[in-house]
Parts: sequence; C-alpha cells; structure tokens
Amino acid sequence: MPGHSPTRRRVILGAAALTALPWTMLTAQDRLLEPTPADAEGPFYPVEIPDDSDNDLLRISGREQAARGQLTYLHGRVLDRAGRHIDGARVEIWQCDHDGVYHHPGDEGTPDANFQGFGAMVTDREGAYHFRTLRPVPYTGRTPHIHFRVTAAGFKRLTTQLYVAEEAKRNRVDFLYQRHSAVEQARVTTPFQPIGDPGSGPLAARFEIVLA
Repeated sequence: MPGHSPTRRRVILGAAALTALPWTMLTAQDRLLEPTPADAEGPFYPVEIPDDSDNDLLRISGREQAARGQLTYLHGRVLDRAGRHIDGARVEIWQCDHDGVYHHPGDEGTPDANFQGFGAMVTDREGAYHFRTLRPVPYTGRTPHIHFRVTAAGFKRLTTQLYVAEEAKRNRVDFLYQRHSAVEQARVTTPFQPIGDPGSGPLAARFEIVLA
C-alpha cells in the first residue's frame, strides 16, 4: 500500500477485523438451530414409572401377546442448537393405546394390558434414540400424538408432543396443535411412512429434537 508504513497497515487491518467481528458473530448465530417447541404435558404422565419401561412399548415382560395397533419404529437424534449430538440424554415417551386409553388412573377406560404405554431410553454417542411403539390414534378432542419428555445435563428440560403429518385434517382442529405457529408445527410434525409395502405393515417415523 503506497504511502503507508507496515505499522499503519497493521493498524488499518486490525481495525477492519474488529469492525467485521460483530457481523461474523451474528452470522454464526443465524446458523443456530431453533429449539424444538414445547407443548403441554397433559394429565397422563405416569404417576409412577412402571417397572417395564424400556424402549419397546409393544411387549411387556412376562407376556407373550403383543399390543394391538400398527407397529411403528420411532427414531431420531437429540441435538444442541449448534447441531452437536447430545450423548446421554434421557428420552421418555408416553401415549394412549390402540383404543385411545392411557395407562393412567385418571383415564376411565380399560387399557390394553399388552401395551406398555410409557417407554424411556438414553441416547448414544451419536445422540440417537429409537422406540418400538404403535402409530398414535385419535381420542375424544385430540388428534393422534405421542408425548415426549427429554432431559440432559446442562440443558433445559423439554416436554413436547409429536404429531402425525398424515393427520392434517385432525391437526387443523386440535386446540394444542393450533397454538403453534406454522413454523413450529413443522418442527413437531413428521410423516409416519410405510416400510416396504403400504397397508397394514410397519411404519417408520423420524423426529429430530433440539434442546435449548
């Protein structure tokens, strides 16, 4: 740079870097993932965690018969806002059975004795979780959904609900679903897609969870 000493050039470049720094930080913040929206816990979280509360809700220890309903493999990852995997997060799910009844004393119906109703597991090093459960069904006043509670050290506990993309009509009239904005709805709604031939075969659903 003609007419400028090396020292002056360093001062100018340093000032330019300092000027650019806030914009660089802003750009980095813009790339952060939005946290998964919270949703109501509802009245049917277990009073006591059942003895059999693994990640297979369709089989209860000591029973040969499986629960009624459409088999669904539910899986995903738990991430922080930077997209990093969260190892050791506890993921809990609970839902009603094929007849719309919860395993809870507050529900007056008779639950399917072969359906676990609640399950939990801890994510692996990749932040991954997976459950074997049934496709959620509607019951009076509610669209099909699965409840989630996720806890991890250093993060705010998340309680939310997962909704079925193929239930658009019911979703539109569900009072809790409609509390979310369209952007939030997209974050808590996922397809339940057939594995292999469509029909009565198993389904797969993926739900990525971002903790604040």
